[in-house]
Amino acid sequence: MRYAPIDRQLFVKNRRKFTERMKPKSLAVFHSNDTYPISADSTLPFQQHRDLFYLSGIDQEESILVLFPDARSEKHREMLFLRQTDANLSVWEGQKLSRTRATELSGIQTVYGLEDFEKLLHNLMPEVDHLYLNRNEHYRASAPTQTREDRFIQWAEREYPLHHRARSNPILQHIRSIKEREEIQLIQQACDITEKGFRRALRFIQPGAWEYEIEAEYAHEFLCNRAEFAYSPIIGSGQNATVLHYFKNDQACRAGDLVLMDVGSAYAHYASDMTRCVPVSGRFTKRQKAVYNAVLRVKKAAVQMLVPGTDWKAYHREVGQLMTAELIGLRLLDQADVKNEDPDWPAYKKYFMHGTSHHLGLDTHDYGLLWEPMEAHMVFTVEPGIYIPEENLGIRLEDDYVIQVHGEPRNLMQNIPIEADEIEDLMNAKSEREKPLIASR
Repeated sequence: MRYAPIDRQLFVKNRRKFTERMKPKSLAVFHSNDTYPISADSTLPFQQHRDLFYLSGIDQEESILVLFPDARSEKHREMLFLRQTDANLSVWEGQKLSRTRATELSGIQTVYGLEDFEKLLHNLMPEVDHLYLNRNEHYRASAPTQTREDRFIQWAEREYPLHHRARSNPILQHIRSIKEREEIQLIQQACDITEKGFRRALRFIQPGAWEYEIEAEYAHEFLCNRAEFAYSPIIGSGQNATVLHYFKNDQACRAGDLVLMDVGSAYAHYASDMTRCVPVSGRFTKRQKAVYNAVLRVKKAAVQMLVPGTDWKAYHREVGQLMTAELIGLRLLDQADVKNEDPDWPAYKKYFMHGTSHHLGLDTHDYGLLWEPMEAHMVFTVEPGIYIPEENLGIRLEDDYVIQVHGEPRNLMQNIPIEADEIEDLMNAKSEREKPLIASR
């Protein structure tokens, strides 16, 4: 792993939070992700299942975590099953986690080889009434590919049809949404690395720069700081900025356009999520600045609502009203549009068609039950936007916030410039000889 070791007490606390919510005489199983094939003998880079990492800190493929708090034998209350290193594996891939190292990372004392899992589970199941199975139930989940968890569920239902089933995900949705101090520190570290990437990219942007070259500036800074992209970066200039999930990043930036950068680093799998829009030529036009400042005003007002007790749906309705007023001020809507709007798709949705906020953590769109009120120590993005394709203009502004017990939420990206005048000053502080040479294409 590239990131610095995490204090194992974080994972000890996370397991305790989960097991305290389990039913009596129940056992929970969590699997790592698969390593997914591309073609021939190629595979995608391995990414650990966030639930298993959250509960154990183990960042290795083919790993299994078992939690059985009511086990008769204390050594069976927390168990890891890991792939062991053999002579062939040692030559081709190097050493896998030793049992000692796995305990150091996780705080779990009982570590077995992966080959022992089915036999030991079979021996423990007579003590078990409820078997907790884990599936991705996130409200935005789309999983056309069968996972190791899916295959285990099918196997467990076939092998143990008389045991009661229980779902791990509702517990995880709640406990993962409320962050521990150590988790907030890791998200802050990811945000700080994103700031470094933004400031680096800002020095590079000028007419003729290619979107993928701007992406490369972020990639350089992230890798040098032991981080990676938290999600596929969006670097969209001109018309491309009006496409919400634009990902090609293959066009040249033109003078007079804005470039939208939706980019975040992930450090130790903890994500950041930033969006900034800057003028390619270093100065906003009057119209661009008017739209930019309208988005910024909505963002600042939305932030004030991130307090304990806020209802998710009510929050978004109020943000929609704020955006409606701004769009009227920009002459993109009028009172007739509002009067005649469809309640299920308000008039403002023509120019601001996505949500304002989402949970942030180990996943960019992190776990969180949207029917539960907001609580202290939850982390949310705030990202309003206005998209006007007929003007080749798309503006979205986004920072990451921790809800506090009292007062305003804490902005983890407070050091990343966002005011239009500050952006212009930074871009025009460069002398011509300081600007990087843009290769001709």
